[in-house]
Amino acid sequence: MIRSLVFLLILSLSTISYAQENTNVLFIAIDDLNDWIGVLNGHPQTRTPNIDALAKSGMLFTNAHCQAPICGPSRASVMSGLYPTTSGNYLQMRDTNIKKSNAASGKAILLPDYFEKYGYKTMGVGKIYHNGDGAQTFDEYGGTFEMYGPRPPKRINYNPEWYGKPKGTSTDWGAYPSEDRLMPDYKSAQWAVEKLNQNHDKPFFLAVGFVRPHVPWHVPQKWFDKFPVKDIQTPAYLPDDFDDIPAFARRVTEVPMMPTTDFLMESNQWKDVVQAYLACINFVDHQVGKVLKALKESDYANNTIVVVWSDHGYHLGEKNRFAKQALWERSTRTVLIIKELNAVKGRESNKPVQLLDIYPTLLELSGLPANKQNEGHSLVPLLENDKAANWPYAAISSFGRNNTAITGENFRLIQYEDKSIELYDSRKDPNEWKNLAQVEGFEQEINRLRGFIPKEQADLSKYSIFNLNDYWRKIIKSNN
Repeated sequence: MIRSLVFLLILSLSTISYAQENTNVLFIAIDDLNDWIGVLNGHPQTRTPNIDALAKSGMLFTNAHCQAPICGPSRASVMSGLYPTTSGNYLQMRDTNIKKSNAASGKAILLPDYFEKYGYKTMGVGKIYHNGDGAQTFDEYGGTFEMYGPRPPKRINYNPEWYGKPKGTSTDWGAYPSEDRLMPDYKSAQWAVEKLNQNHDKPFFLAVGFVRPHVPWHVPQKWFDKFPVKDIQTPAYLPDDFDDIPAFARRVTEVPMMPTTDFLMESNQWKDVVQAYLACINFVDHQVGKVLKALKESDYANNTIVVVWSDHGYHLGEKNRFAKQALWERSTRTVLIIKELNAVKGRESNKPVQLLDIYPTLLELSGLPANKQNEGHSLVPLLENDKAANWPYAAISSFGRNNTAITGENFRLIQYEDKSIELYDSRKDPNEWKNLAQVEGFEQEINRLRGFIPKEQADLSKYSIFNLNDYWRKIIKSNN
């Protein structure tokens, strides 16, 4: 009994010592932000001065990808450190069910809990998991503040039911509400600023989750005014883009409730949607800037690691869609910026990396023991040498079981459940307009990338929720 008490006391003291020696973490998540930030050159008219400044003060990963092109499973993967192919969390689920899917997910230590294990104080606000902090992993959680924002009395520009489309999206665009202070992201930023202005007697892990530019694309009028609609440039669009993709791909990625590019072109509203998305990005960049400014002016400016990430990308007209929910690069490519302590400014890496890599990277940068269950790879070798030659990894994204995208440094492979494939040359064809899968001479590249596809893929979690289209409804029905 005495030996046990002594052991526990030693363990407790060592844990406290560990935490005191470590640095803080500021963990900023942004919802549905694709590569439309200045430093990624995703759109020539975007305005993201605060995110750009952070990137220029640390490391920008220009070839970063999510593990699932929808909010819930992407965030579950980041926070659990597991691929969807291991956890079974391929689709939406309630946060309380993240660890119920199978034995592997049940053993996972969620990221805030891991930091708490080593003496950290964890704080969170806004959208971190899909339902905020439904998983209840933070010591302090500030709330979601009506998560997706105040809604106008009626839709402003789009309701799928107006056009005989099925329900299932809050997609809409327009100036609303009247003031920034009514927006949840404004309130989340204020909460985070207050925490950075406080004295903390332990190292902290502070997570701040911003919702915009998630739909509805509503922000106050002043943000729209910065992007005159007459000057808006729309993304590249190829009307016959789907002519060389597998029929199965169309079934998996169908989004019948969403507007199409053809529809918005006919109704002369495509520029309005792009304007709204740019306005939402500019708005959220301003909120990010407030938090970064508070950090810079705080006592924690020199001992806090900063990571900014988005849960997945988004199509704004490419491939005749305004949605995520696909394995094309527009949906899987995302934002990832890390500013470590004593970072060398203004560096970039084009190596294929994943959001899954955030967990092990933060542990190593914080001096904490590695979590052996983590399936990502620490990015510290790239932070130390952005051109590291020994980076043998690819980014793996899943949209349901056996629908997988593999992103390498120069090529991307998508393989669907029926074994049909798409192959794209990322250097020569960034819009993914030419499927090279049936073109002679690429067999070796296809086989190489196929080697990264997990051979064993976990069954879909019985707690999955998804009602996107007929394909997914059948999957969910057969899973219950």
